[in-house]
Amino acid sequence: MTKPPFTILHEDNHIIVVVKPQGIPSQSDKSGDSDLLSQIKDHIKERDNKPGNVFVGLVHRLDRPTGGVMVFAKTSKAAARLSEQFASGDITKKYLAVVVGEPRDKSARLRHFLTKNSHTNISMAHIAKVTDSKEAVLDYKSLEFADRITLVDIRLITGRSHQARVQMQKIGCPIFGDTKYGGDTLAKGHNLALWAYELQFEHPVQKTTMVFKVFPPEEQVPWKYFVLDRWIDVSKPIDN
Repeated sequence: MTKPPFTILHEDNHIIVVVKPQGIPSQSDKSGDSDLLSQIKDHIKERDNKPGNVFVGLVHRLDRPTGGVMVFAKTSKAAARLSEQFASGDITKKYLAVVVGEPRDKSARLRHFLTKNSHTNISMAHIAKVTDSKEAVLDYKSLEFADRITLVDIRLITGRSHQARVQMQKIGCPIFGDTKYGGDTLAKGHNLALWAYELQFEHPVQKTTMVFKVFPPEEQVPWKYFVLDRWIDVSKPIDN
């Protein structure tokens, strides 16, 4: 059997939790590039020798350049219940990011109103509510400063498109490597330094609390400039 191009952290009859690689879309888009949802379906179909279509439900997304933990549903019931948790904000989503510069406040809650240009796929953060805007809230904490960049822990309270990227840009600290939002001044040719390192949710059937944590690629720039396990208690991905 062909080894899948992603790491499986957990799988049962109802869900599959994987590490999304950076640079691939969560689901198919107009680029036509290989996407994670299709890869998971293909893997299950080949591994289990299933005829016909395989059901895998997408219940949340990560931006194409962002890597980290994602959960997918394997049944329609699990998909509906997980979607409810994401919609109600009952799921904990934490990110590590490296930002350019140093935030003025060591820790803060950021609250903005985001609009999105569908033609350019670029969001904009506003201080006050404007037409067609959606409220975006996150908490961040600066962990360590190293030569013009800062390691930051981010917890998303809402789940808006490009939220962490555009909100950190709004306070003058774009994410390292972010070509859309001005974070590539020090980072030409490097991946976006935004990683979904923790996902916590209630199992849609068993009702147990599920917690998954993974390191970003710590050997790569800019992660290698920080001792990540000094700040975050995470487990490295399991190689299944």
